[in-house]
Amino acid sequence: MANFKLEIRWGVIFTLSLLAWMIIERLVGLHTTHIDKHPLYTSLFAIVAVVLYALALREKRRTDFGGSMNWAQGFITGVYISIVVAALSPLNQLLIHKVVSPQFFTNAATHTVETGNMTPVEAGEYFSLSNYMVQSTIGALLMGIVTAAVVALFVRGK
Repeated sequence: MANFKLEIRWGVIFTLSLLAWMIIERLVGLHTTHIDKHPLYTSLFAIVAVVLYALALREKRRTDFGGSMNWAQGFITGVYISIVVAALSPLNQLLIHKVVSPQFFTNAATHTVETGNMTPVEAGEYFSLSNYMVQSTIGALLMGIVTAAVVALFVRGK
């Protein structure tokens, strides 16, 4: 476990950053009055994600690899961070949708039905805690691996 201390720490930092992002989204009305703009602005978190992975891999290169890290070492580090984020995703979704923004699913489903993008049944199934827990876990793992692969190209050092 001590060998993965950095990866665990950065996985927790990533998870807390996402939680903070959701709090900001709620405060600016992206979960209520401006829910129509939510998909656009929530995707901006990808920038934060890339920055966090870059910071984590730079730290790993500096502290564990003496300033010299190849792509594979950076990629593996990013994969471990992604595993931590994926493991914490269900809990994070629970906090987001039960504490931070309990009205999100109702508002999102209502908006989606009103715009004709889904039926009420489809929206009810899609905008649910269980579905978001699954989506966030799989998404964290898949997007984390892709992010790790790309960021490792830029952070590797000779």
